[in-house]
Amino acid sequence: MSEQRQQPGPSAPRRVVVAGAGMAGVQTAVALREQGFAGDLVLIGAEPHQPYDRPPLSKAVLLGKSEGSAFDIDFEALGIELRLGCEVLGLRPADHELDTEDGPVPYDVLVVATGAEPIRLPGAEGVPGVHLLRTLDDAERLRPVLARRHDIVVVGAGWIGAEFATAAREAGCAVTVVEAAERPLAGALPAEVAAPMADWYADAGAVLRTHARVERVEPGAVLLDDGTRLPADAVVVGIGARPATAWLVGSGVELGAHGEIVADEHLRSSAADVYAVGDCASFPSGRYGERLLVHHWDNALQGPRAVALNIVNRAAGETPAVYDPVPYFWSEQFGRFVQYAGHHAHADTTLWRGDPSGPAWTVCWLRGERLVALLAVGRPRDLAQGRRLIESGVPMNPVLLRDPARPLKAATA
Repeated sequence: MSEQRQQPGPSAPRRVVVAGAGMAGVQTAVALREQGFAGDLVLIGAEPHQPYDRPPLSKAVLLGKSEGSAFDIDFEALGIELRLGCEVLGLRPADHELDTEDGPVPYDVLVVATGAEPIRLPGAEGVPGVHLLRTLDDAERLRPVLARRHDIVVVGAGWIGAEFATAAREAGCAVTVVEAAERPLAGALPAEVAAPMADWYADAGAVLRTHARVERVEPGAVLLDDGTRLPADAVVVGIGARPATAWLVGSGVELGAHGEIVADEHLRSSAADVYAVGDCASFPSGRYGERLLVHHWDNALQGPRAVALNIVNRAAGETPAVYDPVPYFWSEQFGRFVQYAGHHAHADTTLWRGDPSGPAWTVCWLRGERLVALLAVGRPRDLAQGRRLIESGVPMNPVLLRDPARPLKAATA
């Protein structure tokens, strides 16, 4: 906690409201206090649970190794008012009021951190045995399913599908993963990079069916469009997520093509005194020359620090901070630790470090001579060094970069 506490003055916000009590919302509230904000601070969450971290849901919580993942934060000591089990319904920027289930909530500054919501499988809603994995309640409903070692069908071979399939196999379930695309992680990684990951499913005893579209789900079975009928005591849907911003439609806040809040480089929305952070917002990246929408934990950790600093700096008349991080995420699947940093969309060179059929390897993406992204499997040192190299933008030597025995930091031009 900062020793210098900002006293609300004529130009300083006296009341900041944060909508969303996930990682991004919680970290925003904590960072505001750390930056010295001394006004009223309200944190509103739709779920009734004490705010919690999501990554353990697909791992320790799901497997019964942990009862929960609540943040170890003393909200009362920080002077953060929690309003839980309270869904936001709308926003009236001209009135500086947030509409909620419990009535209107006035604000001087609002931070929207409502995150993302899972995309549902058409026609599967209301069918017994169909599950999502996004919330603590979802994980608690799925835990006894895994404990009974049922036949499980996972729809979607993205990051969350692979993580759930990993947990289900660890629990002893028979697992079939169906993916409409020709490979796992089709929307996230190039074909040549995702291809080695397809073998991980069989190695773990799971069945991966690609080019497989779900025709319909019925109690006890999933029917594919080729006529295949897969037995399924439970179906877990992991086909992506979209920003949870439907409640903002008609508010005047600009939303992008994916329904996300269009934030500027300071994470301000188009509405006065409204910021947006985490999975629900995109931001312009000067580093990559395009707008980024990042649905990962690290963005929900880093963005709030920028928002809090900018709220406090604005009140003090100081220059706002630009938010332009190197995106980062990690995933544990089938006994492998996978990490990714950067953004490879506009890379012109792809280099491999190590054998992708082995337990540890790295893919590096270059644009010109500069490293712009890398994916590391079982090579955390590559990731740590590569992330710093991306940030610094130093030229790389492609010949040295290909040598997996050479530290990445020693592969500069």
